[in-house]
Amino acid sequence: MTHQFNATILREYDIRGIVGDTLTEADAYALGRSYAALAREEAARRIAVGRDGRTHSGMLEAALIRGLTEGGVDVVQIGMGPSPMLYFATYFLDVDGGIQVTGSHNPANYNGFKLLLKGRSVFGQEIQALGRRSASGHWSEGHGTTEEVDVREAYVNRLLEGFSGKAYRIGWDAGNGAAGPILDMLVDRLPGQHHVIFSQVDGTFPNHHPDPTVEKNLADLKALVEREQLDFGIAFDGDGDRIGAVDGNGRVIWGDQLLMILAVPVLQDVPGATLIADVKASQSFFDRVAELGGQPLMWKTGHSLIKSKMKETGAPLAGEMSGHIFFKHRWYGFDDALYAAVRLIEAVSASGKSLTEIMDGMPKTMATPELRFQVDESRKFAIVDEVRDRLSASGDQVNATDGVRVSTGDGWWLLRASNTQDVLVARAEAADQAGLDRLVAQIDEQLAKSGVERVEATH
Repeated sequence: MTHQFNATILREYDIRGIVGDTLTEADAYALGRSYAALAREEAARRIAVGRDGRTHSGMLEAALIRGLTEGGVDVVQIGMGPSPMLYFATYFLDVDGGIQVTGSHNPANYNGFKLLLKGRSVFGQEIQALGRRSASGHWSEGHGTTEEVDVREAYVNRLLEGFSGKAYRIGWDAGNGAAGPILDMLVDRLPGQHHVIFSQVDGTFPNHHPDPTVEKNLADLKALVEREQLDFGIAFDGDGDRIGAVDGNGRVIWGDQLLMILAVPVLQDVPGATLIADVKASQSFFDRVAELGGQPLMWKTGHSLIKSKMKETGAPLAGEMSGHIFFKHRWYGFDDALYAAVRLIEAVSASGKSLTEIMDGMPKTMATPELRFQVDESRKFAIVDEVRDRLSASGDQVNATDGVRVSTGDGWWLLRASNTQDVLVARAEAADQAGLDRLVAQIDEQLAKSGVERVEATH
């Protein structure tokens, strides 16, 4: 028996598509069979499986488990919860890997799978190899067992282990995503006063889309913080691996700013450590880490790539502008927004200031939001190469870690190809608006030379 996946669902970091269109029950079953065969080649026999709160996650989970067990793998079902709870389960339970059924922060009609095996993320070429394995029917046979285990209590206990934060008045927005029920358990045990909205899991996302990196999705949280005069607010994405936050004045605290706050206690405990942020992060982050005596490292965007780099460098903390925060310090090295929230409370406590005061003290820069340009998939990487070659030839200061990041007297700008869509992503940051305008003009000029018109792509 063979099964061909739609090529568009085999993504860089996970498998994701539109349910009933590019992603079906048959795909979930075939993935189970293909993953089981890979697992058995590595002598892995027990796998944890979890799911998010989307309306079709249960159906896809059932088909996945049928595939896993018929491939000869035993399955431990942990039920519905955030992706990080599944990651936690792979450390906490006696299992060899895990799969989370999740559409992450995509619209309600999307779903997919995040895969772990033997302590690593299965991504990139390994996902392509699963596709080839399925197409050739290179599957294992067997009769795996299933059992259900509730890890929620153990997970919340672990989130709070060694907690030393003060009591604050905090607003929380779970966005009707899978983190809601865990959040309810967590705030019951945190000191302070907590105002939680949208913790009821609803895969249709009736209140707002659960992506806290898009500012309009934080409107309800800002209103809550203002109405109740709270110290700050925290929001999660659909599967609980990305965090968003606002201070007491409703100002958004972006991913790199959160990292700057979280870095302080980590570097006090681990002096001189390497801290990683992706190429979209502000220069202020890298400067701040150096100022604190740490080793700042700029790395490629993408959670699987960052995790690999953390392992290689022994970094205790890393993060992305997209709100993925990875703690190895006192944690396991995976991205967990609930744990990042707990550590944020601790970091603010240890600072002796309010989060609003910390934000007041942040370097003042002007930055564009993420600019996205629709391009032909076949030209995506070529355009970035052309821009890099032109800039290098003209002697500009270029960092080519992931795309091109150009530093000038005004600040910096970035152009990179998205790993997951047929778009180029650009961003710029300067000390003032005039400097920002000059940087954006450079981006436009370079894109024009490669035949790209400035028509911004929709999300």
